[in-house]
Amino acid sequence: MYTLVSVLRNDRLLNAGYDLGIFEQAIRAYAHGEAPVVELKGPGFNLLGDHFHPVLALIAPLYRLFPSAVTLLVVQAALMALACLPLTRWAHRAVGPATGLAVGCALGASWGLVAGVTKDFHEICFAVPLLAFSVTALGQRRWWAAAAWALPLLLVKEDLGLTLAAIGGYIAWQGPRERQAQPAGKRRFPLLLGAAVALIGVAGTAVEILVLLPAVNPRGGFDYWQQMPGRTSSAGGPAGLLSLGLHLFWPPMKWLLLFMLAAPTAFLGLRSPLTLLCVPTLAWRLLAGNEHYWQPNFHYNAILMPLVFAGLIDVLHRRPAIVPPRRRRKALAFSAAFTAVTVAVYPLHDLVLPSAWRTPAHVRTAKRLLARIPDGATVASSNRLAPLLTGRTTVSLVCFGTGPDPAAPTALPAAPPDWVVSDRHDPTVKTPCPVAQTHRMLRLYRTHGYVQVAEEDGITLLRRG
Repeated sequence: MYTLVSVLRNDRLLNAGYDLGIFEQAIRAYAHGEAPVVELKGPGFNLLGDHFHPVLALIAPLYRLFPSAVTLLVVQAALMALACLPLTRWAHRAVGPATGLAVGCALGASWGLVAGVTKDFHEICFAVPLLAFSVTALGQRRWWAAAAWALPLLLVKEDLGLTLAAIGGYIAWQGPRERQAQPAGKRRFPLLLGAAVALIGVAGTAVEILVLLPAVNPRGGFDYWQQMPGRTSSAGGPAGLLSLGLHLFWPPMKWLLLFMLAAPTAFLGLRSPLTLLCVPTLAWRLLAGNEHYWQPNFHYNAILMPLVFAGLIDVLHRRPAIVPPRRRRKALAFSAAFTAVTVAVYPLHDLVLPSAWRTPAHVRTAKRLLARIPDGATVASSNRLAPLLTGRTTVSLVCFGTGPDPAAPTALPAAPPDWVVSDRHDPTVKTPCPVAQTHRMLRLYRTHGYVQVAEEDGITLLRRG
């Protein structure tokens, strides 16, 4: 289902250069033994200077066999689906088959996973199953297995080292309390293990953000510092702390996000300490100045879904006194009802919509015009058209140029592209390409001798003269 709905959306141009095209360019480079240079991010931009995700190289062999953006979508769907396995098995064995069925379906159709799997491609698809297996091991008090599943998070994204540290803290906190109940063969110093895992997590994030990313980044720094907690506030001292505290829960969109995270588990997951593992990711998101981090319809929530459902299973398993059978049935019924409502809102419902199975005329026109661009060419493209080209050409954004102000280019790129294609109906009108900047660059290309090959249904195709 994940694969089907994501491919159907991709066929209707609902993905974009940011981010599917970016990741395809990186994985295509890995597949050919090259550094992950991504022209969609800028001339010669090494993607390991944007986020630290060397785990993407694992997809390279498969991409070499099947060089297409669809390969990325299929891998993402498989990894997201895999995350449902350990939690469903844990619920089945610990609470019963009915609970296992309810939890498995609710997790699989949860709004966070669906939003993550149906919108472009992102590296966090590797983190979702790693966290699912790790948090299941935590719930089953298998401390070494939990640590082993969590350690690769350092290779997925730089901020996930903080989640690894939280897992280490959980082991150090809960391990000694459970030690006396464990068989002699399993008493393996959980306090020391937890402390070591926490230290590795914090140190790993620090090294990646302060050393590795700046070393590769063309600007010599970490591009997201300005979005980190406190960077959006100019006040200092007590006033700055008060402003930061108020910013944590305002605007109201953040309350909606917290409600959406707690509701799939009928709010019972909040009674488990496993849910605290959400704190590192939620903290930097709620404190950051980028409003995209606060919204429920972005991929950032996918990694939280296994954690909140693990909290639900943990409560049902270890605290039966507060969840007797009658209350458990009500909680599972609420979870199922909430999931059904979100399925009607989020893209999984595409599978029953006739329009989702038809290719719009605009998309057919775009594919026909882009077929005129030969393989291996360099192309400046608008955002939504880029994924149709990243597998066979070198693609940059149509709004990229040069001049004293990068936000208002006054000259062509240093290496002018062979082709230029722009879609007037592209809905991404602000980021990454503002409309005015796109129009300015199209005028520059025409002024410098680019010949219009076609203009149809709002799509303009220019060739270098």
